[in-house]
Amino acid sequence: MPVAKPLFIILAFAVLAVLTACGNDKAATGEEKTIKVTTTIGMITDVVERIGGEYAEVTGLMRAGVDPHLYKASEGDINKLDKADIIFYNGLHLEGKMVEILEKMAKDKPTVAVSEKIDRSLLRTGAQIGLDTEFDPHIWFNVQLWMKAAESIRDALAEFDPAHAEQYATNAEAYLNELRQLDAEVAEKIKTIPEQSRVLVTAHDAFGYFGDAYGMKVMGLQGMSTASEAGTKDVTDLRDFLIDNKIKAVFIESSVPRKAIDAVIQGAKEKGHELKVGGELFSDAMGEEGTPEGTYIGMVRHNADTIVGALK
Repeated sequence: MPVAKPLFIILAFAVLAVLTACGNDKAATGEEKTIKVTTTIGMITDVVERIGGEYAEVTGLMRAGVDPHLYKASEGDINKLDKADIIFYNGLHLEGKMVEILEKMAKDKPTVAVSEKIDRSLLRTGAQIGLDTEFDPHIWFNVQLWMKAAESIRDALAEFDPAHAEQYATNAEAYLNELRQLDAEVAEKIKTIPEQSRVLVTAHDAFGYFGDAYGMKVMGLQGMSTASEAGTKDVTDLRDFLIDNKIKAVFIESSVPRKAIDAVIQGAKEKGHELKVGGELFSDAMGEEGTPEGTYIGMVRHNADTIVGALK
């Protein structure tokens, strides 16, 4: 019996040493330091992944082709929000049907609207397109405004996880440099379109910030939200404008049914004016994951190239 006690102590220390080694290995891999992030739209998911890097495990709720204006959170989505350490969403009522859920989550954990810190004087209002005074939520179409959203994401990650604030700042600066180059690239491409042809016609009014930033007249059949529907007068008014101004191309959107645009094309045809579909643009959702258009930068570049290709 006297021998058993020292043996027990030796075994206990051995087990403790193994557990400590496992813990150190885990810490070395960064697993314990990874924060769980849940995001709403793909554009935000992409930015958080770029800035969060290896320290953020990011789960996006809305995939390619999903319309955030009409999106309803599933039980699985609520579970993902519950499990998150921090949540990022657009705000400005883009995720209109999720507002209640996001407000509830904000009571228990950091829930960040990436648009919150943008100077309201830089935002478009519904009054600019004949609606109420609600701000236009499609801020990602002005790359300079989206840079401000990226800065908000950087700051929120650093505040929540100060141990890696330096890495978030480094990642953000590299990404912001890419966005500065993208902004200049898009501006140069749009300048190659003859001024009288710089008219962008789409299914819903998502591209207002793009038009303001890069010098295009933007017209949409529906309002800022796809929850509104285009009426017969909207179709005929737009048809007549396109005929009168000899506009040759309109655009469809990946996340919006093309029925209303097809009605405009058909109406113009009946009046002897041929309209073509200039291509598919990404408006409220990015492209498929793993494609260039499945990133924010690739999406913006695709849109600019498609618009120029049809209108130049």
